[in-house]
Amino acid sequence: MSGTKNKVLILFAHPSINRSEINWPLFRSSQGIGGVTAVDLYQEYPTFHINIDREQQRLREHDIVVFMFPMYWYSTPAILKEWQDLVLEYGFAYGEDGTALQGKKFLCALTAGGPANAYCEDGFNHYTLRELLHPLEQTAVLTGMHYIAPYALFGARTAAEEKRVGKHIEGWQRLLLALRDDRIDFEQAGAVTKLNDHLDVLIREG
Repeated sequence: MSGTKNKVLILFAHPSINRSEINWPLFRSSQGIGGVTAVDLYQEYPTFHINIDREQQRLREHDIVVFMFPMYWYSTPAILKEWQDLVLEYGFAYGEDGTALQGKKFLCALTAGGPANAYCEDGFNHYTLRELLHPLEQTAVLTGMHYIAPYALFGARTAAEEKRVGKHIEGWQRLLLALRDDRIDFEQAGAVTKLNDHLDVLIREG
């Protein structure tokens, strides 16, 4: 087993914390873990005036970047898009001399309102979750990052009443520690559709 430790940066975006039954608890469960930096973007930048230099330095200092968010209209909440537009600039993240992110890992931890069977060619949303995330996957490719399949919860609207939140958080904490401790098969993690279904295979127990 590799002794390498990874520093993990979690960029959390939820515009309605008081209505968050899954993402906020998931984010809170990520705080206070050694080697993990958890940033609430809406709290840090309530006026959307993002400190580009600070965010770019955070990226330089971490090995794994996580976008944590509820899927809104098949995309990220607005502040995450603003963050991408401003922080991932030419000459830093891509283009000539834009090599700051090369070799880093990237993944999304997200919730989706619809059930799993809605995310397929014959389902209500016509596309798989991974297909809907193609813009983020291509962003990782363009910037030289290794894209990892999402850690996702479907049917988010009913997850609390169906008592599925606790298991989801437990799985995330297990994955987060494996990411930090370099106990995951990153190649295989990039090939699957959704990480949740493959944790026993992807993670090497330490």
